[in-house]
Parts: sequence; C-alpha cells; structure tokens
Amino acid sequence: MPEKSESESRKLLKKLKETLSEESAGQERLDKITNIIAAAMKTHVCSVYLLRDEKTLELCATQGLKKSAIHQTRLKIGEGLVGKVAKSIESINTENAPSEKGFRFMPETGEGIYSSFLGVPIQRLGKTLGVLVVQTKHSRSYTEDEVYGLEVVAMVLAEMTELGAFIGDGEALSPLHTKPVTFNGEINHEGVADGAVYLHEPRVVITNPIAEDPHEEVRRLDESINVLRTSVDRLLESADSIIESDQKKILDTYRMFANSRGWVRKMKENIALGLSAEAAVEKEQSLTRARMEKVPDAYLKDRLHDLDDLSNRLLRILTGQGKETGAIVPKNPILVARNIGPGELLDYGKSLKAIVLEEGSIGSHASIIARAWNIPLVIFAKNILIEALNGDPILVDGDLGIAHLRPDETIVKAFKDKILMQKEAQKKYASIRTLKARSLCKTVIQMNMNAGLLGELPSLEKSGADGIGLFRTELQFLTRSKFPKRAELATMYSSVLDAAKGKNIIFRTLDIGADKILPFMKVQAELNPSLGWRGIRQSLDKKIVTKIQLQALIRGSNGRDLSIMFPMISEFSEFSEARELVLAQLSKEKKSGKILPKHIKIGAMLEIPSLAYTSEKFFDQVDFISIGGNDLKQFFFAADRDNELVRNRYDTLNTSFITFLKKIIRRCENSKTPLSFCGEDAGRPIEAICLAAIGIRSLSMRAPSIGPVKSLLRKVNLNDIKTVINTSIKDGESSVRQAVTDHLNGI
Repeated sequence: MPEKSESESRKLLKKLKETLSEESAGQERLDKITNIIAAAMKTHVCSVYLLRDEKTLELCATQGLKKSAIHQTRLKIGEGLVGKVAKSIESINTENAPSEKGFRFMPETGEGIYSSFLGVPIQRLGKTLGVLVVQTKHSRSYTEDEVYGLEVVAMVLAEMTELGAFIGDGEALSPLHTKPVTFNGEINHEGVADGAVYLHEPRVVITNPIAEDPHEEVRRLDESINVLRTSVDRLLESADSIIESDQKKILDTYRMFANSRGWVRKMKENIALGLSAEAAVEKEQSLTRARMEKVPDAYLKDRLHDLDDLSNRLLRILTGQGKETGAIVPKNPILVARNIGPGELLDYGKSLKAIVLEEGSIGSHASIIARAWNIPLVIFAKNILIEALNGDPILVDGDLGIAHLRPDETIVKAFKDKILMQKEAQKKYASIRTLKARSLCKTVIQMNMNAGLLGELPSLEKSGADGIGLFRTELQFLTRSKFPKRAELATMYSSVLDAAKGKNIIFRTLDIGADKILPFMKVQAELNPSLGWRGIRQSLDKKIVTKIQLQALIRGSNGRDLSIMFPMISEFSEFSEARELVLAQLSKEKKSGKILPKHIKIGAMLEIPSLAYTSEKFFDQVDFISIGGNDLKQFFFAADRDNELVRNRYDTLNTSFITFLKKIIRRCENSKTPLSFCGEDAGRPIEAICLAAIGIRSLSMRAPSIGPVKSLLRKVNLNDIKTVINTSIKDGESSVRQAVTDHLNGI
C-alpha cells in the first residue's frame, strides 16, 4: 500500500484509540467514532450497526443519517445491503446503492439522498458483531485501499465491541462475556452438571488492537513467528516416527503454512495500517474462518483448519495467554472445546463434570469416554467458544442438549431443583440394585452394562448389572500414539476379567473406521465413511492386527470363559471368515502350550439390515447375536445418526422398525440363538420395555440407565405391553410410542 494510505490509516486509528481511552459512556464513544471516520474518509455518512440479538441488527450510531433513527432502525440478518454484509461476512462496495439487488430503503433514516455505499462486516473469527457503513451523496466506487482501511477500522471496532467499550449504564445493548446466554445443542450423553468453564484452548482476548509503534509490532511479530516455526518443527519431529507417508505430507503442509511468506506479508500490511501484531494476526484468521464456512471440499477445509490452528498458536505466543501459561483449573470444571481427541480428553481425568463441544458427533471418542465417565456431553453448541471465558459459571443439561452460560437466578433455581429430583430418584434405584429385573408377568430380563475402560468396572457392582454386554476394545488403541503390544493387551483384558469377578463379559473386537481413526494408521479418504471401510471390513483386511488382538484375548482369559463378538457383520461369509481366525489362533496357542479359555463363544453384532436375511447357516453357527441398535437404526432408516438434520427424525418405536426387530427375534428363536439388544435405546425405559415385550430377553446399556429401566420393568406386565404394540401395528399406526405411553399413564 502507498505510504500516504498507511499514514492516513494510522492517523485514523490513533484518533480512535484516543476516543476509546476517554472516560465516556458507550453511546458517546460511538457517536465520536462515526464522526472521526466520516471526516477521515471524506464521506457524508458513517453508521455503525450492531447485533441486538442473533437475528437483528440495530443502528447504534450515525454521522449523516437522522439522529432520531438511532436505536429505532432495525434490520434482520440478510435484509437490505447492511443485512447482506452481516450474513455473508463480506464487504459490499457500490456506486449506486438503490440499484443494487436486495436494497431496502429506510425512510426514517433520511438515506434517500445518498448514492454510494461501502459496508464492511464488524466481525471476529467468523462471528458477525455488526456492520460499519460509509456513504456519499455522489456516485463513487471506493478504492481497494479505502475498503482495506475501513476493514482494519472494523477489526478494531470488533475487538472493542467484545470488550464492551460501547456499552454504558442503562443502555440497550450488552457486551459479550457478561450476559446470560443459552446454547441449544444436541443431546449426546444425558445428565446434568453445575460448574465453571474450562476451555480446552482458551480464546485469546486482545486488549490492544491499535499499534503504538508499528516497527515494534513488526519486531514482536517476527520474534513470535520464529518461536512458532521452531515449535512446529519440534512437534513434527516428535511425530515423525509414528506416522505414515501420507500423513507426513499433511504435516508438511502444516509446516508450509507456518513458513508462508504470503501469510506473514499480509499480517505486516495490517500492522502498517495501524493494527497491533495480535490484531493483525486475528484479522487474517477471521478471513480464514470466513472462507472455511464456504468451502465444501473437505480436504481444503482441513487445510484452512491448519491455518486457523497456527493463528491460535501464534496469538498465544504473542499474548502469553492460553493453556501453555498454566490456566487454573476451576472447581467443578466443565470442559468447553471445538472438538477433542481421546488422548487429550483422558489427560483431563475424571475431574470433569461435563463436556460441551461446538462440533463433535454421536459416535465420537469424546462420546464414548463421556459415557464411560458418566458425565453429560452436549455437542453442536455453536459459537460457545466466542462467548465463554475460563471460569464462567455454566449449567449443562445433557437430557435436553442445552448449556446455560452465566445463567440468571431463575435458571439456577430450576436447575438445582432438577438435580435434587435426580438425586432422589437415584436413591430409589439403589434400593432395587440387588433385585432382578422381573416384570409383573414373571419375565426376567438380563440387565448388562456397556464399558470400554477398566475404570468403569466398579459400576458392575454399583449398578447391579448382570454382566458386560459390550466391552469396546478400541479405546485402548485410540488413546495411543503407536500400536499396543500384545502382552500389554493381554494384561489389560485379564484385569477386566479379574474386575468382573466371574460375571460374563463380551469383548467386541476392534471397531474402527468412520469417525474412529487410529492415530498410528493410514487415513483413507472416503466420501461416506459410515458406509465404508470400517468394523469387520478392516479386521479382515488387516488380519495381522486382528490376530494379535485375538491372541491377547485368549491369553488374557487365562483359562476362564471368553466371549468374543465381531462388529458390523453384513453377511455370513464375513462372520465365517472371522470365526475361522479365532479357531486358528486357538489352535496356534494350544500348540505353543498356552492356557486356553475354559469355554469360548463367538458372536456377531447385527447392525446391518442385510444380516437379518442371511442364510440359516449363520444362525446355526453363531453362538450369540447382539443387535447394535444405534447403527441398525441409522442404516434401516438411511438417516445418519451424526447428522442433526435427520438423526431425530425417525423413532425407534416406529412400527416398521419394531416389525423388523420381530423378524430377527423369530429367526433367533427358531435357531435357539441367544439374542440381546445393545445401544442407547436399551437404556431408555419406554423403549426398553417395548424391546422386552416383543421378545428380547437381554439388554445392554450404560450403567446409570440400569436403575430407571429396571424400575419400570418391575412395574409392568409385558404381555399387556405386547398387546398394545400388536394393536398399534394392526391399526396401521406409524409408531407404538403414544399407545404405550398412554397405557403406562393408566397404570
């Protein structure tokens, strides 16, 4: 940029800094700022629109438009040119605003005499906070330097808006980080928690967006970039021995971004215009975030994530903020993050009271561990990272998928009442812990729990579970940087059996693929990973891995009973091949003089509808079947359970799904094959009694669900429930839920 433009920009920012430092009310500050900008850019109008709520912009200050319109004129996001800027997070530069598509005339502002329009978003890291507008009476197009300069000014306004610089006592708008905010996410794991925010990657607060000395800011930036590059080199060197060639290419791209001259040049241009080093970094980061929102290509989006991550690292180096500085862990910490891997999550330990993620998925590592620790998990809590600061009070309602940040007294009281009610219910469930899940019609349902960590085993006794219907073995792989040794696995499996004290445990073999990717294995790019190379498909293609795990399971059993179950079986040939692998390892271990299991059972998970229609040979050969309800439902309805638009669209108690389950039950009864149901629905009382009523005699669920399910089972006659279900199916109802609920209400 020309020296003159740079100089004028710095002069403008210097005047803004002086205004912001003055002791004055927020409205007075905003009024002065619009005057300063209009004078500096030689425009007839300068207006600031700020978000009043998530959907509404409000004219908060203006030089040139009618003063009576201030705090009266409002626009929806996307409405008019101002609303379009806010929605797209892109500038609009036009000589003739009224001729532009989407223009909305606002007569109360007196803008009819103005022709040109330049609007730039006031935004921080992809989050719209408002719009800054300049206008003139005559037609003109603003130069690139003017647009860029106004974007720099908008960057400063964004920082100061977040810090509450434009808010005064009694004024209509409130600053971020102070007001109560409710985030409606998605339910991932039930439960409630009251605690304080602990950010996985604390957001950096920039308090000095305007540079005092550009030369000093460039020096600070260069120094911090050198530190960044060194830390990235060390990071990649430490990972070099445990990654494969394709992954190295990805990490080399990460290094390339860290050494990008273009990235550094743009940040220095921002400093030349008057921004501090921190604000210059964040301006480029905001542009990256805006691009990420619009990029459909997954690979390119990942690369933009790399640049976003590097920006965060650089900001933490510049400011000395973040976890590297040893942020104090609050009492009753509730982890808030964009997303998190299993190793990182396990590092926090069981001190966490809940987890809230901006992203996440139903079958993610975080979900598995949250269930293992029995703590609430809410996912898809959009924009919580923009609002939350370390130590903020937060209430998490995993039953509803809601997080209340800085809640008001009304919400706090209602929340405490809910926690008290749940504690009372737990006392009731504890009183029936040692009793059987026997219905009024004398039917006994086996109640098993799901597990995946050794630390969950004490819940076997505490919950009153009859055994473990699903032990997920992949967690021991997901949390390591390299493949675990066979001896380590055997020791762990032996410890699990020791802790079970003779109760039956079903070990599911390694179930990876889709969203469960091992850190030390090559990642396969797949358009639809849920329907791709996962579960048994990987196990049969990577037989050496499967053989090692099977040997470890055999050795870990140490002469005790052993039950092994294979995931994602779609046809008889897959199960037959997997079963032969087990028999081969038994033969090999016997020849080596190893102690064999006393009895061994080889089962399969029925998660793919095609398996229900396979040959009789499968049902004759398999020792037991466990219906994997979560995946079976998503494949049956063709509704991705990680897609919030469709995953709650279909009911487990839909009559078509119930009819399909009854077909599976009949085939198992005919072949005398033991059948169980495993998944989230097994732990929901109404769903559980319906499953029991149609003939499933074994349920496997998370440990805390055993009490509520057992309590209801002991109160109902399953024959009556079966009659209600059959009547609903005969009458052509789409779901049996309402009829069963009405019946229960009448008991």
